[in-house]
Amino acid sequence: MGLDQPSHWLFIILVLVVLFGAKRLPDSAKSIAKSLKIFKAELKDTGEDKPDSDQKK
Repeated sequence: MGLDQPSHWLFIILVLVVLFGAKRLPDSAKSIAKSLKIFKAELKDTGEDKPDSDQKK
């Protein structure tokens, strides 16, 4: 029993719309996407700042 049927997804979406409202859902999705972009950029920057361990030897 998983979320493999479309009716399960429709029920979850309906509950989210009722709980949070139709206006707040797109705003929340944009905020999450923006946060993920920043997180990925920070991970990329952190990887470039570290010196290679082969160069120290």
